[in-house]
Amino acid sequence: MSSASTSSIESNLESVRSRVQSACEASGRSPDGVYLVAVSKTKPLDMLKGAYDNNQRAFGENYVQELISKAQDMPADVEWHFIGTLQSNKASSLVKSVLPKASSLTIETVTSMKLANKLNNAMKDFEDENLEIFVQVNTSGEESKGGAAPEDVMSLCQNITNSCTKLHLKGLMTIGAVGDLTCFDELAKCRDEVASALDRSDLCLSMGMSGDFEEAIARGATHVRVGSTIFGTREYPKKD
Repeated sequence: MSSASTSSIESNLESVRSRVQSACEASGRSPDGVYLVAVSKTKPLDMLKGAYDNNQRAFGENYVQELISKAQDMPADVEWHFIGTLQSNKASSLVKSVLPKASSLTIETVTSMKLANKLNNAMKDFEDENLEIFVQVNTSGEESKGGAAPEDVMSLCQNITNSCTKLHLKGLMTIGAVGDLTCFDELAKCRDEVASALDRSDLCLSMGMSGDFEEAIARGATHVRVGSTIFGTREYPKKD
């Protein structure tokens, strides 16, 4: 699928939302319990604005400078999700550049206490706000995928909760291996263990993308990250 035209984004969004609703109904869940993040990395502003004009507010970006730039030009009620690898030395600039321009920023790819501490320190300039984060879990064991090992997730979540008072642990996130639905089951298992230990029954699951978000919903996803099905295929820039 080539890059979608602005006029087709409305029908693409309608289709995705309908599929989310159908997947929820098939699993006996309310569609209100699934949050759609439109992954807009590498896409031009007119496409994001086309989605925004069709009531999409949550957008996912992978690159720090691209997100900072887009946040300057998109409406202030956009809810930004950073879903790429975040180097700890760029954590402060991301937070301090985006939060004053947007209603919220969520970092879905926290993998270490070093990064968590950097984000926590950056938030000290925002007295009345906490930063929502997900801990990313490498559920497939692939070296090419980021994330904490499942056996390390519990201690990481406990340390963040105890030490980083400006961060709010929203849940766990994974980018599973293509076609391997057991990655979703592994994330759900990790979430259940962390939720029990922290007495946090509200912890979320960010999992599922364009090719498998319906299967992810069937396995408990609360956040799905859908890009190419909405915006078309991408051209990837050099990473910043």
